[in-house]
Amino acid sequence: MSGPKFDEMNAADAGVRAHYQSYQRWLARQPESVMQARRAEAEMIFRRVGITFAVYGDKDDGNSETGGTERLIPFDLIPRIIPAHEWEIMERGLIQRVTALNRFIHDVYHDQEIIKAGVVPAEQIFQNAQFRPEMMGVDVPGNIYSHISGIDIVRAPNAQGEGEYYVLEDNLRVPSGVSYMLEDRKMMMRLFPDLFSENRVAPVAHYPDLLLETLRDNSPAHRAEPTVVVLTPGMYNSAYFEHAFLAQQMGVELVEGQDLFVKDNFVYMRTTRGPKRVDVIYRRVDDDFLDPLAFRPTSTLGCAGLLNVYRSGNVALCNAIGTGVADDKSIYPYVPKMIEFYLGEKPILKNVPTYMCRNPDDLQYTLANMKDLVVKEVHGAGGYGMLVGPASTQAEIEDFRKAVLANPAGYIAQPTLSLSTCPTYVDSGIAPRHIDLRPFVLSGKTVQMVPGGLTRVALKDGSLVVNSSQGGGTKDTWVLEGDNDAMAQSQTQSGQSQSQSQSGQSQPQSLKSN
Repeated sequence: MSGPKFDEMNAADAGVRAHYQSYQRWLARQPESVMQARRAEAEMIFRRVGITFAVYGDKDDGNSETGGTERLIPFDLIPRIIPAHEWEIMERGLIQRVTALNRFIHDVYHDQEIIKAGVVPAEQIFQNAQFRPEMMGVDVPGNIYSHISGIDIVRAPNAQGEGEYYVLEDNLRVPSGVSYMLEDRKMMMRLFPDLFSENRVAPVAHYPDLLLETLRDNSPAHRAEPTVVVLTPGMYNSAYFEHAFLAQQMGVELVEGQDLFVKDNFVYMRTTRGPKRVDVIYRRVDDDFLDPLAFRPTSTLGCAGLLNVYRSGNVALCNAIGTGVADDKSIYPYVPKMIEFYLGEKPILKNVPTYMCRNPDDLQYTLANMKDLVVKEVHGAGGYGMLVGPASTQAEIEDFRKAVLANPAGYIAQPTLSLSTCPTYVDSGIAPRHIDLRPFVLSGKTVQMVPGGLTRVALKDGSLVVNSSQGGGTKDTWVLEGDNDAMAQSQTQSGQSQSQSQSGQSQPQSLKSN
């Protein structure tokens, strides 16, 4: 890919960036044999623990009752490091964005002020496959719909070669990946304990405690200890490891649809001591599969009658039914306007410039420039249903052109950003590979998050697709605490790499691919 590039660790002409200097000195002292041994050890432990995911042959979201191929997600030994001053801006931007998105979803299912004001076209909502008319007028605890949000962020170079953050996508339905964030940190601390005594890395291990607090905050019952369960589609789901992991970490029951039943307009789970009322369901099952009486009648993954209990306010679902209306790629271009409309603020994090093929001018531009653009299905996920123009053959471009022409409203297009790279331990040694970041935002009585997120890395040389289903891996994500950050900046000012070591001081913004 031509044009400017941005590497998280190495500045183009000023050496190692300030916040990586301590780590780089440590890395330079490590024998190759030791790193190879640690890499093999990590793989062995992940296999033993069963940290795998299932790959499906199509765009199946994993709710299917037939399994895919089990794979180990590759883990990279070299962390992605974010200085404290960059994280502080990113965190504020994420809280702002998720707050506005929750306001938008509430508005969609109630007064629809944003439609009346002409900010978002009515057809973009009512013709959206994720719009759930069953949720109209339903009040949910705290007016919160997306309690667990995974916001995908990328960094790309601007014209000056400085890295800028962009939000690439909002995942508001059943975002996954947080278990890999936690396991990656645990693995790094096991393999390289000395690194954590030399660097003040902000902790992430308290995420399950924050998650349980968030779930309890949204309980409709006024009980000191609301009963929380994690609802999984079952062992064949691609993220089943995560469902079991989070239930175990929170100390709550992992249940399947067959473990739940409705009686007297309440939800109960079957236990060895008899039925137990359930107050909060952290559901990892998509809307269509939750209640066979209301949605897909053939589904055996949900609980018959659940929607009526939910609409009556006798159980909380996290995330709420109908949140998908806000994370569709056709709604994404309107999020900056939502922030201004609901909060009266300018967005802290930017969107990637987006062409909506439903608009004739945008369609014309997209068709004329497909070889230079990333074109995505608005309902696509997991890196499927998209065309990366510069990496595609002419035949692939022509096939995609026909698909877009047949259904323009089903596609958006974006410039092909040169995602930032991070040194990565591959078979040939250490080499730059493209990365993204998925921080997790928890919305309860307050909006909070742990410092960091899941860094995904495209292990194929030159690839921009970081999804694990298409060969991507993961890295530990370090957010340096204040002292580390101040020390790094002072080293920069006193010596080697001045302007470029301040790589993150530019206002964060964001980009993504689900």
